[in-house]
Parts: sequence; C-alpha cells; structure tokens
Amino acid sequence: QVVAVYGTLSDLLSVASSKLGIKATSVYNGKGGLIDDIALIRDDDVLFVCEGEPFIDPQADGRLHEELTGSHTDWLTLNVGGRYFTTTRSTLVNKEPESMLAHMFKDKDAWGNKQDHRGAFLIDRSPEYFEPILNYLRHGQLIVNDGINLLGVLEEARFFGIDSLIEHLEIAIKNSQPAEDHSPISRKEFVRFLLATPTKSELRCQGLNFSGADLSRLDLRYINFKMANLSRCNLAHANLCCANLERADLSGSVLDCANLQGVKMLCSNAEGASLKGCNFEDPSGLKANLEGANLKGVDMEGSQMTGINLRVATLKNAKLKNCNLRGATLAGTDLENCDLSGCDLQEANLRGSNVKGAIFEEMLTPLHMSQSVR
Repeated sequence: QVVAVYGTLSDLLSVASSKLGIKATSVYNGKGGLIDDIALIRDDDVLFVCEGEPFIDPQADGRLHEELTGSHTDWLTLNVGGRYFTTTRSTLVNKEPESMLAHMFKDKDAWGNKQDHRGAFLIDRSPEYFEPILNYLRHGQLIVNDGINLLGVLEEARFFGIDSLIEHLEIAIKNSQPAEDHSPISRKEFVRFLLATPTKSELRCQGLNFSGADLSRLDLRYINFKMANLSRCNLAHANLCCANLERADLSGSVLDCANLQGVKMLCSNAEGASLKGCNFEDPSGLKANLEGANLKGVDMEGSQMTGINLRVATLKNAKLKNCNLRGATLAGTDLENCDLSGCDLQEANLRGSNVKGAIFEEMLTPLHMSQSVR
C-alpha cells in the first residue's frame, strides 16, 4: 500500500493496520532496521510492517521458497550433439514435469550430469531434432523448420518422454502423408512413361487406372494391362499387338481400327465398347484369345477375326456385321440377338453356342449343321 506518513509513529501503525488488515506493532526499513521515530522515514522509503515477529527479507524468502519447491529459474546451457542451447531450468521442468529432461534438471546435480569445458551440460542426441522439442517446452507450440524429418523429432520426443508432444507429432506426420492418388493416368504422363522405357523391356501396367484417357494411335505392343482400368478410353488406331488385357475393364472404350493381333483378353469386360474395323488376324498364326470375355453390345462390324477364340464369351446384342470369323472358336458362346449378317463363318465352331434371335442374313458361306451340333 502507498500511504501518506504524518503524525506520530502510533498514527502510522494505526493507518497500516487499517490498510493491511493486521495489528501492526513494528515498522522496519528495507534493510531490516527497526524504526522507532517517524522522523527517520524519508519519501519513497519501502517499509515492512509486522505484528511482532522477527524481520525476514521477503526477497530472500522467495528464493528459499523457489529452492524448496524446485521451481528454479536459473539459466542453463546444454551441449546437444556439439550444438549449444541456452534456456532456463523452469523451461525444462515445468511444461512436462514427468519427462526425462525434467528429472535431469529438476534438482541440481541429482543426475550427476556431465559438463564440458564451458560448463554446458552434455546430451548425446541430435541437435536438429532437439531444437523443436526445446521450442515446444518454451511456448507449447509445435514448430518444425523445412527439411527436418518429423519422424526424427518424434523419436526424440519419445526418448525424452515428452508425452503431450508425441500426440502432436503423430497427427502432424499423418497429415503430411500424401493422400492415396487414384486419379487416372493422362496421355501426357503415359507417353512420358513410354519414352523412358527401353523398347526391349516389358512394360508392366497391371491394375493401373487409365479411365477416360486418350491413348489413340500409340504403340502399345506387348504391354501388360492385366486388370487395368481402361474404361471409356480412346484406343482408336492403337497398336495393341500381343498386349495382355486379361481381366481388364474396357467397358465403353473406343478401339476402332486398332491392331489387336494376338491380343489376350481372357475374361475382360468390354461391354458397350466399339471395335469397328479391328484386326485380330495375325499372319504368323498367333490367335487372339477373348475366351470368357464380356462383349455385350459391342460393335465389331467389319473386323478381321480369323481363328479368334471367343469360347464361352458373351456377345449378347453385339454387332458382328460383315466380320471375318473364318475358323473362329465360338463354342458355348452367347450369341443371342447378335447381328451376324454378311459374316464369313466358314469352319467356325459354334457347338453349344446360344444363337437365339441371331441374324444370319447374307452369309458368305452357308453354315453346316456339324458346326453347331454338340
């Protein structure tokens, strides 16, 4: 309290008692001297009033309390992996009182910490990972500079037992991971991929997503597209000679005038695709294999398919007008409502096929009963 000193010492004690809510009996100056005459008091003097107990310096008492409670505010220098950090003991102790750092510096010399020639406490850890931990203990925020691996900081936090920081780091690491990218591969990306691959190396594209990509007129010979997503792709005039399209999704794709010599399309899904004017015929005798493929509603008009294997494939509602199917294997094939008008089916095997509603008009060669009887 700031008071005006007037009257006698008794008047001062009376005012002090009223202001401080105590029964003041003695007045001391800042050095502990007992004042027995008001004339000894000067302007701006700091006086200590008590109820009769001996004088105790409050500042010295505060330091004693600090030492007893362990809340040290003295400055420390740490040598972490050859790099020096200066901080206070309270920074290392107060934020995480159960951490290793808190136990190391809570009580002076309790751990017998080793010091270098400059008096800095030696800690054999990585300084770049220790710095974010020290800053977190200072202000409670996780701040990591660019180029510092969060996994390294996490390991340091676990080593020093900074539990609250571990949770922050785990969340930050999870958020920093790139999201799974399921976006389709573009023509530009794929062409760059093709140019970087030696011509004699087999290009593996199993399971990749090309949905909606423009791959027209590209040389895709011998590429492995097994189980790839090629739905709604533009593959017109592409060279897919001997490509592996087993179980690939080609639904809604455009393959008009594509070269499909010796292609493997076992169990592939090409429902609704357009394959007009395609060439499946290999002069060397290598036959295209579309066994078990889903070809519902495909348009294969005018395609060359000599010797093609369409065994147990589904061609329901497909357009096969003017196709060359000489020597083709169509055993067990579903040809329901197919338009086969103008086709060449000489020596084709249709045993066990479903030809309900199929159109066989303007056939180049008549079908023989042996071709369709089981």
